[in-house]
Amino acid sequence: MPNSRPTVREVSFEIFQHFGVDRLFGNPGSTELPMLKAMPEGFDYVLGLNEAVVVGMADGYARSSGKPALVNLHSSAGTGHALGNLFTAFRNHAPIVVTAGQQARSILPYDPFLFAERPTEFPQPYVKWACEPARPEDVPQALLRAFHIALTPPMGPVFVSIPVDDWDRECDRPGLPELHMETLAAPHNIDLLARRFNRASHPALVLGTGSADSHSWDSAIALAERSGASVWVAPFAARDVFPEDHPQFAGFLPAMREDIVRLLDGHDMILVAGAPVFTYHVEGEGPHWPPHATLAALSDTESHLAALPGDALGVLGSVAPALAALAEKVQPRAFAGSAHALAAPEARMTDSYVLSRIAALRPANAVVVEEAPTARGPMHDNLPILREGGFFTCASGGLGYGLPAAIGAALGQNDKVLAVLGDGGAMYTIQGLYSARLHQTDISFLILNNSAYAALQGFASHFGMNSVPGTDLTGIDFVQLAQAQGVAARKVEETGDLDAALEWSFAQDGPSLLDLRIT
Repeated sequence: MPNSRPTVREVSFEIFQHFGVDRLFGNPGSTELPMLKAMPEGFDYVLGLNEAVVVGMADGYARSSGKPALVNLHSSAGTGHALGNLFTAFRNHAPIVVTAGQQARSILPYDPFLFAERPTEFPQPYVKWACEPARPEDVPQALLRAFHIALTPPMGPVFVSIPVDDWDRECDRPGLPELHMETLAAPHNIDLLARRFNRASHPALVLGTGSADSHSWDSAIALAERSGASVWVAPFAARDVFPEDHPQFAGFLPAMREDIVRLLDGHDMILVAGAPVFTYHVEGEGPHWPPHATLAALSDTESHLAALPGDALGVLGSVAPALAALAEKVQPRAFAGSAHALAAPEARMTDSYVLSRIAALRPANAVVVEEAPTARGPMHDNLPILREGGFFTCASGGLGYGLPAAIGAALGQNDKVLAVLGDGGAMYTIQGLYSARLHQTDISFLILNNSAYAALQGFASHFGMNSVPGTDLTGIDFVQLAQAQGVAARKVEETGDLDAALEWSFAQDGPSLLDLRIT
């Protein structure tokens, strides 16, 4: 009598499809080959030439599409290459399920070639959960749990190590439950927040990445307009949180304690939503917010509330429904603050001027993926984000995310992607251009090339340094790097050539690159 039990591989792909997964991001290795055998029709393999590229693409795809991403890595070596962008995915709250190859169970006691020793420990603490199933039959249940944990707010990457000989073993089909894991704030806590708003004369709403993760764009607008609140972006927010051309948009908070207190000084009540209070980049002294103001925090991330300083009020819950409920309860108030002003830069090849021309000429609904630390301030002043789902950047501060994330973002939605990158960051994962061409992604790679790690040079004065070794990047030709990988490219050195080059790039259907030589 023939055996009708399915294999681990067959059941695993049924689980992937149950969660809406139709592609696998990877760079194949020997211990992953049985996973790739007989992939279902219509299930795509998205190739990256380095595991950092693979995870960066998956991160951009998950955050832009709103679906979980599936990644396959090669035992310890591939996981090690991926760790920098896995750390970023963890900080970005990107729902990624990572499967990693492991050597065959029968030879694990003999320290075999290309195996992973203590595999579940290697990616920690920058995954929400890690597992190597005890038996081949347990792989499907481990994958089910992995997806549920990855998709539970605050979302994030998970890791499952799978021995190479497990995929062809027989197993039972587990049930495929559909879980909805949103955490709603208690009604009495919404009442507490509403009372604070109603007692205030000049409230402020500070929005962080968690606000965008819960799709709070419309509810944040509704609350701001009803309450008359000024809206600020939390330090190092990695998503679009509010329309930056809205009259109540006040600007961006820096990651410095004293400056935050100074900028928020005109407010007597502050609600921080979807962010910690606060993210700092340097040491500071004094209060964390103006002493005369009350502060409350709303987040679905427990650590944001557990670390609250002072006498703040903390409310646990998904940000979007809480802001919507709060908008129904606050008393209407006219806006009495001031709006964030855009700059009018001089026509020179500076980052400010180049960004202003990108803003003026960009296609409708274009999505911006940014990794240009030196230009972040000028970007705030010259390239406003105007649409929901229109901005992604790196929450971790590491480099090498932006270029592959732009590829993932292009795969995850249909609008043009503008990858605004620094030359230093772009070089971390420059081989991602091959994947951009291979998958014909609709991206304009815009390299703000100042021939330096200029962010470090600017930061050096904080430590009393006049110069920093290892920050001169003179001599890199991004046009040749792009063309070598099949991507059309142009160099721009003069302002008179800038608009035509941008229009050329924005008109391309596939990937293109501009090497923008800025002073």
